Amino acid sequence: MSNSLDLTICSTCGTQYPTTSESTCKICDDPRQFIPATGQSWTTLRILQTTKQYHNEFTPDTIHKNLISIHTVPRLAIGQRALLCRTTTGNLLWDCITYIDDETVSKINELGGLKGIVISHPHFYTTHLHWAEIFDCPVYLAREDREWVVCPGERQVFWDSGRLSVPGVEGDLVAVKTGGHFPGSSVLWWRSLGVLLVADSIGVVPSGIYHVGRLPGTVSFTFMWSYPNMIPLPPNEVHNIWKAVKDLNFDDIRGGFMGTEVNGNCKQRVLESAQIFVKSMGHFNHAIREEQCP
Repeated sequence: MSNSLDLTICSTCGTQYPTTSESTCKICDDPRQFIPATGQSWTTLRILQTTKQYHNEFTPDTIHKNLISIHTVPRLAIGQRALLCRTTTGNLLWDCITYIDDETVSKINELGGLKGIVISHPHFYTTHLHWAEIFDCPVYLAREDREWVVCPGERQVFWDSGRLSVPGVEGDLVAVKTGGHFPGSSVLWWRSLGVLLVADSIGVVPSGIYHVGRLPGTVSFTFMWSYPNMIPLPPNEVHNIWKAVKDLNFDDIRGGFMGTEVNGNCKQRVLESAQIFVKSMGHFNHAIREEQCP
């Protein structure tokens, strides 16, 4: 394999391929994604680093200080953040971003390195093998989404079960499959903090961030098969997401992008949002209507 700095990266989604030349992107050709009006374009990590245009910023959560957002400035590809979870037994990276440089590596090593990386769904696979090699750690991916892995490698660990107690941080960080957005779409439950990291498995909407005094019928979250193309999930898929998180104890939610922090009563708000969502599609008597928050 060529030096990973020179492997082709899709400029739209940030996915790295195992070659130095590609004509189409499997991720962006999927109906969940899109190709911009300017057409398909490509880059590499070496090109991105050489421009000196990009850097990664580390932002501690205002409430949960051991949860640190890492995002690229200016925005690159999809523009998601990775979340560094610092525990007493080691650090876990939730999701991945395309850009990485020496400064990013130094900062993460200063904070204790990585025991592992868990990725919520294929849109955030990006350059995860490059990250895994640098930090000498495994990357956990849902087996249901294996067909979307365009760059296979020995550090990938495909998990089968509905839940994964992440090795190295056992017990406190648990990946939970919700399905929906992708068959293996997942969330990460930080048990001791009562925080749920949701990526795109549950979408944070603007009315959920400042929810004070909101009228009944106002959602905090949404449930989409395609976010850029605005295709909603069917009612049964939304119900399955709720059933996957129903028994988890969490009060706060952190989404996949900067500024998507939702604090307080989030479990109840997920259920209410799911019920409003399903009802708004005309399914007035769906089984989710009978669900209650335990």
